[in-house]
Amino acid sequence: MKKPILLYLTTLALAALCGGAAAGQATAQSAPDMSKYILTPKPADTPRINGARVFGVRPGSEFLYTIAATGIRPMTFSAEGLPKGLKLDPKTGRITGRVTAPGEYTVHLKATNALGSSERSLKIVVGSEIALTPPMGWNCWARDVTQEQVLSSARAMVESGLADHGWSYINIDDGWQGKRGGKDNAIQPNAKFPDMKGLTRAIHDMGLRVGIYSTPWIGTYAAHIGSYSDNPDGVNEWIKKGRHNEHYRYQKEGGNYWKDRTEVWHLGPYSFVEADVKQWGEWGIDYLKYDWNPLDYYHVKEMHDALRTLDRDVVYSLSNSAPYGDAPQWMQYSDCWRTTGDIRDTWESISSIGFSQDRWLPFNRPGHWADPDMLVVGMVGWGPKLHYTQLTADEQYTHISLWSLLAAPLLIGCDMAQMDDFTRSLLTNDEVIDVNQDPLGLQAVPVWQQGDQVIYAKHLEDGSMAVGLFNRGWQAVKMNFTLRMLGLRGKQTVRDLWRQKDLTECTDKFETAVAPHGVVLVKVCPGNSREQATGK
Repeated sequence: MKKPILLYLTTLALAALCGGAAAGQATAQSAPDMSKYILTPKPADTPRINGARVFGVRPGSEFLYTIAATGIRPMTFSAEGLPKGLKLDPKTGRITGRVTAPGEYTVHLKATNALGSSERSLKIVVGSEIALTPPMGWNCWARDVTQEQVLSSARAMVESGLADHGWSYINIDDGWQGKRGGKDNAIQPNAKFPDMKGLTRAIHDMGLRVGIYSTPWIGTYAAHIGSYSDNPDGVNEWIKKGRHNEHYRYQKEGGNYWKDRTEVWHLGPYSFVEADVKQWGEWGIDYLKYDWNPLDYYHVKEMHDALRTLDRDVVYSLSNSAPYGDAPQWMQYSDCWRTTGDIRDTWESISSIGFSQDRWLPFNRPGHWADPDMLVVGMVGWGPKLHYTQLTADEQYTHISLWSLLAAPLLIGCDMAQMDDFTRSLLTNDEVIDVNQDPLGLQAVPVWQQGDQVIYAKHLEDGSMAVGLFNRGWQAVKMNFTLRMLGLRGKQTVRDLWRQKDLTECTDKFETAVAPHGVVLVKVCPGNSREQATGK
């Protein structure tokens, strides 16, 4: 079926919302010019503090929080009300140290440059929960990842300005593993990662955090060793017999890469989880993707318990295809859990995944996030031959809008060193990111649905409501919501979050046109104020 030409969009319909145009094709070396579809305004030169408004840390754990702020540099930072044990670097905005006393601490942040200042509060919660907002970070290259690529991506996150909008995790995926060794007989990196501790130190010095990958299988999806083994010394048979390449990746005899998956993809009888966790703690790891299928209670809890022995907080992310029937377990023993298999950069993939997350609503809350997988925008791929996403501009707006409404982890799946202006605009809209990072941590719910049209609503901490009007069909349509549908009272302002501007004042109904596979994402404020609720 051919995509129809979009014949009209009214002014009220936000006519420039990508026009239903398809993203152009690109080689691995270039990206199409998508600048005409950019909606996000450029950040002002004056300071604006961005990112999460709440941050969780366990008592005694190493603390690292970088105040994310846009505006021209140089910029100085201050923080009033820091709990005992923490200190701020006024030049970098980096807060470090350790807090031993449990409790909630409200800290007053301030960022100042030559043109002005910005102030905002940050709630630091010292307790049992971390990841009080969905993690925001990067993951790319899959099994072909190298230390230099990871370091380059960390630099790109800073130099591109993404770190100024709250992006903070640089996650190493499958492919870093060599063989076991060291004082704990833990997995050591292969030759592509000559200095893992130096790498994490360099990334921490940028104010960012580092993630790593493993599995309870004896071998990973990419055929590197896992945190279990068939042998008590931790050396798998295919390592002993030399059936691996120069990076200790399993190979079949004769030089061909593995085809018999069962030889690698199975749970072994000997656990080296404690050894691996000690090594990750020594390196300074902040995030773990633990990947196998099907997930099971024993191995999930074993890794959870081992990570809790460290004096640092490690976000624990389960992958993949978490069985819904065990949702209470995933919520109890992990910070994030993948609800699906791998996402692809097609409309069929992002729409089937994104619009099927409603059943996870009871389990999604601060510290525990259902994960519908990565963001497939920009230069994406599962190896060295990257390509520009196959999603249209409209579909990319739908992708980011829906993941933000769902309170999903936001993990960039593209090469940040090749990021074009349109992709950057998708990932640096602070009003959209604020929907994802809202301290209430609520997942949006569908409040209306008819055919290919669906409206999602998400309550926000300030009493307002984020609303996404999605058109999953092939034709442009008019959509609307009423304040009564949302349960709101009184006069409300409807604000376009992608354009960051108010559209209208509404006392009854808001109507707009929505492009094929597109979205109109708005904020309805002030919502139901306390005065309205009490009748005062």
